[in-house]
Amino acid sequence: MGRTAAALVAGLWALAGAAAAQEVPYVASTLPPPAASACPGGICQVEALADVFGALAATEAGRHAGPVHILQIGDSHTAGDRITGKVRAALQVRFGDAGRGVLPPGAPYEGFAPYQVEMTGSGWRPVLAPLVGANGFGVEGVGLTGVQTIAIEPGAELRLRPEGRDALAYMISVCGEGPGRLRVEADGEVWSERVFDEHGAERSCVYQMANGRPDEIVLRPLDGALKLHDVRLAYMSGGVTLSNLGIIGATLRDLAARDEAVAALQLANWRPSLIVLAFGTNEGFEDGLDATAYEALLRGQIARLRRLAPAASLMILGAPDALRSGVEGGCSADGMRAPPPSLAVVRDVQRRVAADTGVAFWDWHGRMGGDCSSDRLALRPESLMRGDRVHFTSAGADWIGGILADDLLAAYEAWKAAR
Repeated sequence: MGRTAAALVAGLWALAGAAAAQEVPYVASTLPPPAASACPGGICQVEALADVFGALAATEAGRHAGPVHILQIGDSHTAGDRITGKVRAALQVRFGDAGRGVLPPGAPYEGFAPYQVEMTGSGWRPVLAPLVGANGFGVEGVGLTGVQTIAIEPGAELRLRPEGRDALAYMISVCGEGPGRLRVEADGEVWSERVFDEHGAERSCVYQMANGRPDEIVLRPLDGALKLHDVRLAYMSGGVTLSNLGIIGATLRDLAARDEAVAALQLANWRPSLIVLAFGTNEGFEDGLDATAYEALLRGQIARLRRLAPAASLMILGAPDALRSGVEGGCSADGMRAPPPSLAVVRDVQRRVAADTGVAFWDWHGRMGGDCSSDRLALRPESLMRGDRVHFTSAGADWIGGILADDLLAAYEAWKAAR
């Protein structure tokens, strides 16, 4: 090797050594532990969960034939299915996978990407209920999904590709209305053709069963006007299914605006063992929120859900920490962000009403670190909150969803030990 070539090789080795010396070894980020809570183990009134814990215990012992259905209704924290997806996965690992649960009948917004199922459609027109203002009213015929999907083109179809295990009995149920027929196909074969107005009913829910989980399910309207309110996918065996029904920007007023007849039909069909209310963030950003009116609204919705789903346990997720930008002298590291004043009001009302009505309450604010924790979580090396200090990153959603799942499982173990 010539002197020039040798020098070049030596130089390359020197550069490689310098680059190696500058490399920073990967160090796994340590997630913060759950912060202290005003509620023991994060959950106040844990005794309100006795019935759903009983269903889980029966499932664990192999005595509960059907799925234990958890239904969460809320805002964007629920809509994204990141937090609920973590809870769903944790509970299904422990108690068994009973399927994906309830879905809106079509993608309600661009980027809709629920876990454990892929949904595509053509020829459908999803009608998303408008957000309800302080004095607004709901849309007739819109149920708890907040979406009504109308078939308006010949050849319209909705395709569902569920994930999960195989099973002997798999069920799809659809709630809807209209004189048209709905064809349900599975892996290219026709399961059934059903109508929603049998025996003079204005609307109903129809069921189709199959042996084993299909790779693809297709819904096709055949004739006449047709509106769908929801689609439910479940295994007819023991395990947990968790449905997340969230609308971006929603408040508790939006739940109150849902059509009573449709909501009653859906809850009778879904038969949830636990209903989780996850509202409060958007109300917290309303200046001058009327605490008395909000308390009356919350009490009214608890009473309504108990009337429509008397067998279900209830739990409120207290509003998490969130910050408003552009506030001088705020609690954030840059001094320009602070919690909106109404957020603490919402949280206080939720906790008091839960205690008064015997509803379980999860201290989300406390478990994530209390006041201004959203700023601290956003500034971590691996951010757990987005830059808006309102929404969680994917890693943050996994983290906080894991804390909620752990708190529920710890409460369940304590309940079993005390029996």
